[in-house]
Amino acid sequence: MFSIGSKKPPMVGVDISSTAVKLLEFSKLKDGYRVESYGVEPLPANAVTEKTIQDVEAVGEALRRAVKKSGTRAKHAALAVAGSAVITKKILMPANQSDEEMEYQIQAEADQYIPYPLEEVYLDFEVLGEAPNNPESVEVLLAASRAENVSTRTAVADIAGLTAKIIDVEAYTIENAYTLITNQIPDYGVDKTTAIVDIGATMTSLNVIYDGRLVYTREQPFGGKQLTEEIMRRYGLSYEDAGRVKKEGGLPENYEPEVLQPFKQTMAQQVGRFLQFFYSSGEHEHVDYIALAGGCSSIPGIAELVESNLGIATGVADPFSNTKMASRIAKQRIVNDMPSLMIACGLALRGVM
Repeated sequence: MFSIGSKKPPMVGVDISSTAVKLLEFSKLKDGYRVESYGVEPLPANAVTEKTIQDVEAVGEALRRAVKKSGTRAKHAALAVAGSAVITKKILMPANQSDEEMEYQIQAEADQYIPYPLEEVYLDFEVLGEAPNNPESVEVLLAASRAENVSTRTAVADIAGLTAKIIDVEAYTIENAYTLITNQIPDYGVDKTTAIVDIGATMTSLNVIYDGRLVYTREQPFGGKQLTEEIMRRYGLSYEDAGRVKKEGGLPENYEPEVLQPFKQTMAQQVGRFLQFFYSSGEHEHVDYIALAGGCSSIPGIAELVESNLGIATGVADPFSNTKMASRIAKQRIVNDMPSLMIACGLALRGVM
């Protein structure tokens, strides 16, 4: 959304979560895409809290290491801010206006929509298409974010030796990445409603896409950190050790029935609550498919549990099922990280679309 200068490939997508920096680069092929570079680098505790960058230097150094390990030659990057840090509004504009005329009018009228002084925000817009039942107007998505949300991300890129060319909004990166998973959805998503539930370490987001277009988004605090903290409490481990054994195994026999299974039930309940919020918005009355994403979606059996509890076809999002890999990509590593790379994929696509 917030384009900074002109967009020139090659470009890497950079997703900054609360626990890691994830970097991904696509190239365009005749029949799809190929992953050219990829890297994940862990972040120190509290470097990012609830999508807000607290330690720019630490995040920038982590991204620098990810760039080096990935082997990318790209110097441009697309990053994203969380939906909670962005004000979006759909407005109608005359269809016969040029982009320059539209930009002038939006700048002149923006204070109607943005509750901050305009000099404190980054503002951008995107024409979505003809307005429903009104061929003389187009629907325009207006997006604004506080300047510090953008400047911290451009500073992180600078430290890593990259130039931030695009600062996107996470919900719209998911809409981009959705194009990579339509083969998982009934009828390839045509006239279908898909709920993409991204369950990360500290935050969960719901992005609902109908017929390829984002129609609803919501975020709330919940994630795998709660499971890590329960392992800490139950087994007397440090946070780092709890996170390690959660991934690598080695916990007592009672871990699965007494700790993991209750957490999985809580996850399924959270997905159900998210859908209730969506239904109550009045957008749609049902969901055809649930795609789970984020690190927590790799917990064995979670998709089956959600499907059983909610009666809705559910699977783990696989954005690489029809994507080729460059020879230098460690395929098993990227497959292991696959569910947590949807935002990185959506950003990487900005470099090839």
